[in-house]
Amino acid sequence: MIFAINEINQSPDILPHVKLGYKIYGNCGTMDILRAALALASGLKREIQDDHCTKTDTVQAILGHSGSRPTIAFAQVVGRFKIPVISHFATCACLSNRKKYPSFFRTIPSDYYQSRALAKLVKHFGWTWVGAIAVDNEYGFNGIMAFIQAAQEYGVCIEYSEAFSSSDRPKRLLKITEVIKQATSKVIMAFMSHREIKLLATALHRQNITGLQWIGSDAWITDHSLTDSEGHSILQGSLGFAVSKAKISGLGNYLKQLHPSQFPDSQFVRDFWEDVFDCSLSESVPTQQACSGSESLQNVDSQFTDVSELRFTNNVYKSVYAVAHALDRLIKCDAGGGLFSNVSCADPKQIQPWQVLQSLKSVNFTTKEGEQVYFNSDGDSPARYELVNLQITNKGTLAGETVGIYDASLPESHQFIMNNIPVVWGNGLTEEVPLSVCSEKCLPGTHKVLQKGRPACCHDCIPCPAGEISNLTNSIHCMKCPSEYWSNKQRNACIPKEIEFLSYNEILGTLLAIFSLLGVFLTTITFIVLYCHKETPLVRANNSELSFLLLFSLTLCFLCSLTFIGRPSEWSCMLRHTAFGITFVLCISCVLGKTIVVLMAFRATLPGSNVMKWFGPAQQRLSVLGFTLIQVLICILWLTINPPFPFVNMWLFKDRILLECALGSAVGFWAVLGYVGLLALLCFVLAFLARKLPDNFNEAKFITFSMLIFCAVWITFIPAYVSSPGKFTVAVEIFAILASSYGLLFCIFFPKCYIILLRPEQNTKRHIMGKTSHSDINY
Repeated sequence: MIFAINEINQSPDILPHVKLGYKIYGNCGTMDILRAALALASGLKREIQDDHCTKTDTVQAILGHSGSRPTIAFAQVVGRFKIPVISHFATCACLSNRKKYPSFFRTIPSDYYQSRALAKLVKHFGWTWVGAIAVDNEYGFNGIMAFIQAAQEYGVCIEYSEAFSSSDRPKRLLKITEVIKQATSKVIMAFMSHREIKLLATALHRQNITGLQWIGSDAWITDHSLTDSEGHSILQGSLGFAVSKAKISGLGNYLKQLHPSQFPDSQFVRDFWEDVFDCSLSESVPTQQACSGSESLQNVDSQFTDVSELRFTNNVYKSVYAVAHALDRLIKCDAGGGLFSNVSCADPKQIQPWQVLQSLKSVNFTTKEGEQVYFNSDGDSPARYELVNLQITNKGTLAGETVGIYDASLPESHQFIMNNIPVVWGNGLTEEVPLSVCSEKCLPGTHKVLQKGRPACCHDCIPCPAGEISNLTNSIHCMKCPSEYWSNKQRNACIPKEIEFLSYNEILGTLLAIFSLLGVFLTTITFIVLYCHKETPLVRANNSELSFLLLFSLTLCFLCSLTFIGRPSEWSCMLRHTAFGITFVLCISCVLGKTIVVLMAFRATLPGSNVMKWFGPAQQRLSVLGFTLIQVLICILWLTINPPFPFVNMWLFKDRILLECALGSAVGFWAVLGYVGLLALLCFVLAFLARKLPDNFNEAKFITFSMLIFCAVWITFIPAYVSSPGKFTVAVEIFAILASSYGLLFCIFFPKCYIILLRPEQNTKRHIMGKTSHSDINY
């Protein structure tokens, strides 16, 4: 402060022809500081020795104090006299209250900004579960409350919040150490002074509680006396914000030129000099060598003359210059543009404290080092900090290493910047950032569910339900996938739903296709066998024309099942049901014709019967054609009115899309199926009536079995078709087609092929006719 005042008094640019004076009070304790402030406010007439100095009733500004508690005590009182108070270290956010402290200014940022910066620091490293300890006074309470409020905005939870003072009983400190020991959080925010942190570090060291990551306020993070505490190693890796380092040109040389003769009444200078040079300035101490007076600090390494770590010292320097600039504006005031509403300018010889107070509000200047100084409406300075990391040096002492910066005047995303300097953590490592969370992060695919009765940071990670995803860490909700998408197994992405239809590439489709082609093959072999033996009595006796037509229709039945396999299209949907209905009617018509022929043949063997002329080959062909044309007509009506069409079914299955053929008109489908069933039932009844006719004449017994199988298959098909899901509906329909086709093929034609190929001796006219004399009945 003295250096700055001397520098101003020697400068021609600021306060020319005016010299600043000062009075320094060095008393400690809140009451002594309050008395000193009242003494300064009451007047200094008796203190002034220079006759050329303007005599004022009160001082025009008070610089100090360094602590928040003493400043709170006297700033409110001095504020009533409108005397500006400028502190270089009182950081309590409460001092920004203009109603309580109308004349308070400071060149150090408020704890409000520090608390928010500390909360952002905690969030930056992913610590969401922290403890908080404060000094038991207004500075600690305001600081820690501002931190907690800002931390909660950033999603950080406070596990515990405790406060104590260096004057408390030891039991209070033991209780806090037990709270820390039992806590699960590994990060502690300590908003206290160097006295409390040293006591706490010592207590934790004695109980061997290590591995904690400390976050410190500027009141202790750069204090050089931390190394003096017993457990200072526990504080290794501490992080905190401190006022930015600065360089004050000329201060180092000024301090090294210090001599007791300059301050003969200063007890501090006398004690300092005797301690540095191990001599006595008083002749009354015979046991100690007297100082010669030629001692010099030029070649002495002392903490007093070390200007490499100027942090709060620079705030004092700025405070002096702030007052000087305020006075300079008052003295240089133009008459035409006054600073006050009632008078144009202040009287340079009678400047009042309230005038200095008003002028300070609009002070805005830049120091020689390029730092801008101004005060906001609450008397606070711009919030600029350095992030300091306490590291143990080779000498075993704690030293602060700057690893980042914080500037509240910058945009939100650029306020906090880390340097490329390794950080030593509380666990002694540099690579691995400590972890302090109540619950692990919820990875993508899960969402957070809060634990009942616990803070918001304590949660369980629950997997997203099927069809929902979360693609962010710590998601609160799961998002539903669009209708055409479904969640993957990890539940972190929506993927297109699987498209399902009965395909040739899958096992079920391949097997059904094989059985269909096998049926075509067996039908063809049967056709060849019968055709090669068409002149034999067995083939001729069983109406070869209808047999070949039946084999042809069975081939179509087997082939039509292939239309049900593959991706549904507009043509395949119309073809599969109509082809099925027409080919089966053709097939059943042939069987029905054969059944009627058997019955007629039996009637023709009776004496005087002439029934065969009513159902000869022409009538048989017409009956097959007539029955088939009826089915063709039904199909044409169905395709004309409301035909089947491909349909994307998205509601049957949630996780996949079903491609199927919609029936279009359900009446048309059931009409086609019902007509097939009607012919099959009629054929079954006729065959059943003819089942006991003489074996020599017929195949009615085999037709009965085949129709029995046919009807059983299609009766069971109906409930299976209705209840089968997805592609299995198509598979059931194909199975019914194949089963009924194989039933007709095996029951009707297998006995014939067996006799033709393996029992040729039975394939004779005599054996077929037996003892009957009507040898040309079936020819």
